[in-house]
Amino acid sequence: MSTLDELIQKLCPSGVGYTKLGSVCSVKKGIQLNKENLLDTGKYPAYNGGITYSGFANDYNVGENTIIVSQGGASAGFVNFVKTKFWANAHCYYLQVDESLVSNRYVYHFIKNKQGILMEHQHGAGIPALKVEKISGLFIPFPPLPVQQAVAEILDKFTELEAELEAELEAELEARKKQYEFYRNDLLKVADEYRVILGDVVKIKRGVRVVKKQLSENGKYPVYQNSMKPLGYYESSNCKANSTFIITAGSAGEIGYSDIDFWFADDCFVFDCPENLSSRFLYYALLCQQEFLFSQVRKASVPRLSRTVIEKLVIPVPSIAEQQRIVALLDNFTTLTEDIAQGLPAEIAARRKQYEYYRDKLLTFREAI
Repeated sequence: MSTLDELIQKLCPSGVGYTKLGSVCSVKKGIQLNKENLLDTGKYPAYNGGITYSGFANDYNVGENTIIVSQGGASAGFVNFVKTKFWANAHCYYLQVDESLVSNRYVYHFIKNKQGILMEHQHGAGIPALKVEKISGLFIPFPPLPVQQAVAEILDKFTELEAELEAELEAELEARKKQYEFYRNDLLKVADEYRVILGDVVKIKRGVRVVKKQLSENGKYPVYQNSMKPLGYYESSNCKANSTFIITAGSAGEIGYSDIDFWFADDCFVFDCPENLSSRFLYYALLCQQEFLFSQVRKASVPRLSRTVIEKLVIPVPSIAEQQRIVALLDNFTTLTEDIAQGLPAEIAARRKQYEYYRDKLLTFREAI
């Protein structure tokens, strides 16, 4: 029998009572912080919702180790725990817990377990919001304080282990990406006699504008305009499969490669390669210069990358046989990296489900008759 089971058997063998959350803590709403007082850097984080802070303030209105719940916006109902002093803004609820009655961390784990329910209770036709009564009206199991503390300790450990695992998985992915970039850049280092100016060897073609009302949400031909995410789908294509392209507005500097036919719009350039230059090889060569391209983007209301910058890029053009060898190696490495990237969210999701299952079990008590 575990320590927790022993405590339950000793202190509440006949079950536990349930009470409204509002009877053991009070739910307060933050105070509006004027925009001019919201700083890029400062002593205290300022929360205007539950997910993360929106800036900093030089003062605070709530103490450390406090449960907060997002009051407004798409995140309304999201639950967080702030360990430092902070400023609670007008779209931030915070809970003041009577710790002589209930464990603060026990309440946090309980309300975090109800986060999905709270988010389902968003109301309002415009900006979604959450009424305070939806929080204070939750019924919380109310075992003796030592039982609450034991449950909180177990769940805190679970949370800590989950965070450590996520950090390890993300570090592994980042290491693989860096390894891939080093390997790619090393493979594409060739002698100066193989280097050419991009505009001298390829035709750079600008796309043809389409408007969103002409597009559908799914279809045969994706339309690339100002990001790597298709703007929509069109009834026809204007570029053949296995082509490299670059975005010149919005997500300017992003480099793409499509293995299917597609439509490229007017903020997208496609490279028409000669016989001695593989389009896939060009894609990898351009990826090596992506940071430079980002640095050349004009930061206006709509970020833009000029055609001149692209034309003046210097790229390697070794023999076709060498290009094919390099492409084959990099394709294999890309596949490995993408497999890790795709597996990471699935692994994290599986761990979270496991944690949520145990959290739900630990926070479920037989109700006293």
